Amino acid sequence: MDLLSIVGVVAFIVALLLSVMIHEAGHYLTAKKFGMKVTEFFLGFGKKIWSTQRGETEFGIKAIPAGGYCKIVGMSPREVLSEADQPRAFIRGSIAQRLIVLGAGSFLHFVLGFILIFTLFVAVGTTQTLNKVDRVSPCIFQEGEQECSPNSPRSPALIAGLLSGDEIISLRKSGEIDSPELMRWRDIVEIIRSSPGERVNLTIKRDGEISNLETLIATRTLDGEASGIIGVINEVGNVRSGPVQGLGDSAVFVRDVITGSLSALAKLPTYIPALLNQTFGGQERDPEGLVGIVGVARTTGEATASERLEVNDKIGFFLVMVAGLNIFVGVFNLLPILPLDGGHMAVAIVDGLKRWWARQRGRLMPKPVDVEKLTPITLVVVAAMISLTLLLLLADIINPVKLGF
Repeated sequence: MDLLSIVGVVAFIVALLLSVMIHEAGHYLTAKKFGMKVTEFFLGFGKKIWSTQRGETEFGIKAIPAGGYCKIVGMSPREVLSEADQPRAFIRGSIAQRLIVLGAGSFLHFVLGFILIFTLFVAVGTTQTLNKVDRVSPCIFQEGEQECSPNSPRSPALIAGLLSGDEIISLRKSGEIDSPELMRWRDIVEIIRSSPGERVNLTIKRDGEISNLETLIATRTLDGEASGIIGVINEVGNVRSGPVQGLGDSAVFVRDVITGSLSALAKLPTYIPALLNQTFGGQERDPEGLVGIVGVARTTGEATASERLEVNDKIGFFLVMVAGLNIFVGVFNLLPILPLDGGHMAVAIVDGLKRWWARQRGRLMPKPVDVEKLTPITLVVVAAMISLTLLLLLADIINPVKLGF
């Protein structure tokens, strides 16, 4: 592993530890806001390496960098507390306060992911197909063709008179009002592909002058489906979004990652057999399958050292990986199973429902749910998580994912 790869791996590990710290800071800050007592704030588990006391909270680092924790007094009704600490116990907080404290960590994961992607779109930029034409195809290849033949139809771009260097500003179907505002190329492509056989107007810029061209979108059939095409190959370059567009694109990215994370978690059991075959059976790792932290760190290092990627692409890849991981962890932590935050939130909701029912019936307030009675379930979940983590670790070492950097 060369120096650049090491730098990429170290940067990813640092970003991961910062993400853990931000997660725990969410719990810490909201707990303090509601007057709860926080006695420990640690990164890592196991043997204590370093710590310092600040007020009533001990901050520190432990030997195993596999997460972190924020210890709030009174998480369980069985916990023995001093008379002074009893009013500040977590379990004494309102249901809303408990839910906010528990959900704050995941919320900050989503916020961090959003900020990283917004930074990518607005400050770093992404490699995209530009509106500027690089080449005009002389014909439209049909299914099975590799080059133009006498029977190949001429491309709409050639018929319309498009030239290399033209910038396609906008595309409108016939009858629609042309707009001088620059459309994103991906939006233009979407219109083209969904409009085979329709006549359109192209607004282009050539040598600084704006003009309009008209053409008929050709139809190409691929895999039995008809799709529109005009026959241009555009230039590729780095594009930075404006702040407003960046906000919208970042929100869409976060939404898509959340949706993808939920789908992946729902299908998680179906991925296990394939992962076992890829780990011990010699099958090639599926880049779309399960990947552990070691695999993600290794991939980040490979991207950092790749000679195929420009600096902006390397930074962008790093930001996407860290942002995506944060969003996934945020979603995972909200699953309603113990010992995850979502499991404790589910317990708090059950407590709230019990209190509401008691008030409706004019009864005494019931005791909080005893989380310690759910320890067997927690142990099963922890065992499953450890087993999957070890399997992913073996897979990432024995048969790592290859993305071709």
